[in-house]
Amino acid sequence: MHDHNHPHSHSHAGASSPEEALALLTYMLSHNRHHAEELHDLAHCFDDVAEDLIHQAVDKLGESNDLIEQALSLIKNSSAE
Repeated sequence: MHDHNHPHSHSHAGASSPEEALALLTYMLSHNRHHAEELHDLAHCFDDVAEDLIHQAVDKLGESNDLIEQALSLIKNSSAE
């Protein structure tokens, strides 16, 4: 587990350009995946029921991240045309 030292005081809304929005979405996907890995590791600190619930949540985060990745792929492909 790492210390979570990066700030979250920035605004995610209102990117000033499509390129900025794409960069932010790409960053957020990576960031989300990192947090999912941390949650997976943390789950092992708890009893069976809590551990299972956290693992279920991590699975759902993975599904969400997969959808974001699909959207990113579509965006990148449409901008390359």
